This record gives sequence, C-alpha cells and structure tokens, in this order.
Amino acid sequence: MENVLLIVLLLLALALIGVVLLQRSEGGGLGMGSGGGGGGVMTGRSAASALSKVTWILGIAFMTVALLMTVLTSLDGNGSSVVDQLAPPSAETAPVAPAGADLLPPSADEPATPRAD
Repeated sequence: MENVLLIVLLLLALALIGVVLLQRSEGGGLGMGSGGGGGGVMTGRSAASALSKVTWILGIAFMTVALLMTVLTSLDGNGSSVVDQLAPPSAETAPVAPAGADLLPPSADEPATPRAD
C-alpha cells in the first residue's frame, strides 16, 4: 500500500511541476507590478484560469497523499528509533591504541618518568 502511495505521490509531484512550468510568468514577486488587468495575489480580483485550478487541485491532492503516507507509516512503526537499534560498543570492540602511542608525551594523569642520561 505504501509503495502505491509513493508512486502516486511521485506522479502528482511531476504533474504539479509540469503544470506550474506551463503557467505564464507575471514578472513580479507575488504578482506585484503587473499592469491593470492581471489580478495578482495582492489584488482583490483573482484570475482563475484553468491551469491555476489544476494547480490547486494537484497541490491539494499532493498534500493529502503526503499526509496519508505519514499517518500510515507512523501506524506501522514499532515505536522505536533507529538510534535505539544501535548496540553500544562492547569491550571486545573497544578502540585500540594506535601504533606509536608510546611516542606521545604523557598525559596530565600520568607522572612523567625521568630520563636517565
């Protein structure tokens, strides 16, 4: 079921991209700057063309399918996180000191051994 919804979601996304690219550009941000008759976002009139109606329908369908997929996925989950599935490192897999570690200066915890010259 989730695979079918995923395919539908991808098809809706491609259709939505295609419809948005087919629309005529208004030239200004939020429709501002369009001359007298455009009916941009900031004006009282709205130019409801067929492409804008299809865009609204595809957008609502996309959001509905995405929400439905989220709900179905959360119902199938077992309530655990991916982090919960990670096992803590055991003593067998503890990090090993790198080669040449004895060449490093002593840390503040270790007393320095005097050199006999």
